[in-house]
Amino acid sequence: MSFLRPEVARALSRWSEVLAALATALAGVWLAGLGGLVMLVLGGLVIAVGLTLAVFAWRRMRFRMAIDAPGVVAVDEGRITYMGPIMGGAVDLAELVEIEVIDVAGSRRCWRLRQADGQMLLVPMAAAGAAALYDHFAALPGMEAKALMSALQGAAPHGRRIWSRRIAPEILPPER
Repeated sequence: MSFLRPEVARALSRWSEVLAALATALAGVWLAGLGGLVMLVLGGLVIAVGLTLAVFAWRRMRFRMAIDAPGVVAVDEGRITYMGPIMGGAVDLAELVEIEVIDVAGSRRCWRLRQADGQMLLVPMAAAGAAALYDHFAALPGMEAKALMSALQGAAPHGRRIWSRRIAPEILPPER
C-alpha cells in the first residue's frame, strides 16, 4: 500500500537522482557549518560534487520519458540492442559513425544510428531502457552536450544529425 498518489510517485521517481544529488550538496552545507577550516573545505568539496552531480542528473532526467513506444533497449558491453515487436537490431558503439534524430509517423521521436558498414537502427526515444543511451552517447568522442540536449527540441521530419565520427571517406561505404 502506498501513501503517495501514483502521479506523485512517478514524479518523485523521475526526479530521484537530481534530489539525491541536491541532498548531497545540502550535506556539504551542513559540514561547512560545523566550523573549522577542515570542515569548511570538506563541506565546500561536498557541495561542489553534489551540484556537479545534480547538473548531470538533470541532463539525464530530460531523457527519461514516459514509456509509450514499443520495444526494449539494452546496452551491454558497448553494443546497443533494440528489440521491438516488428523490427529490431544491434549496433556497436565503437562502429557508430552517425547519430541522427528523426520524427517517425509525425510524432514518434527516434534515434537513427548508422554504423560504418551502412547498417542503420531506429530506436524510439520513448522505448523502455532508451534513457540509458544518454550516458553512452555523451561519452562518444566529439559529442557536444548542447547537440545531445537539442535532440529533444524542435521538429526533425527529415532527420537532424547531432553527431558524426570524423573518419576517412574511403572507410565509409557508398551512400545508397
